[in-house]
Amino acid sequence: MARRRKMTYFPRNSGDPPPLSVAVPARVRFSETDPMGIVWFGRYPAYFEMGSEELGRKCGLSYHDFYEARLRAPIVECHVDYHRPLHLGEEFTIRATMVWNEGSRMDTEYQLLKQGDIVATTGYTVQLIVDLEGQVCMTSPPLLEACRHRWREGRIV
Repeated sequence: MARRRKMTYFPRNSGDPPPLSVAVPARVRFSETDPMGIVWFGRYPAYFEMGSEELGRKCGLSYHDFYEARLRAPIVECHVDYHRPLHLGEEFTIRATMVWNEGSRMDTEYQLLKQGDIVATTGYTVQLIVDLEGQVCMTSPPLLEACRHRWREGRIV
């Protein structure tokens, strides 16, 4: 049960820049709930995606940026820990946090917070950077390196 209570999933190493985060306000819609008015468990990755999209826009790794660079970033791992349910009409915050990684990948942690910063859900995704043929980039491509350069210099706020 200890793993379920984790708020961070990826290590923070001394010398690495601090993680990048965004907070996105959201409200539970009717189409996201089951007949009892509780968010269906399969909807949570879509909430993660909303946070991930905003984080990508913030740091120059949006879908459009990947498209222009002729790269893709498929999710190869997704994990969700459910702490408290979200209900129909409830307002909550999606917090997405990208953790520094030197590889050709992106590690992102998520928290869904109810009013009063009560944790509803935590989780993470791992995305590998691949070319248009689906081959994993063995070295970090320029798009990712440019983001890391701005990140390390503190130019992503």
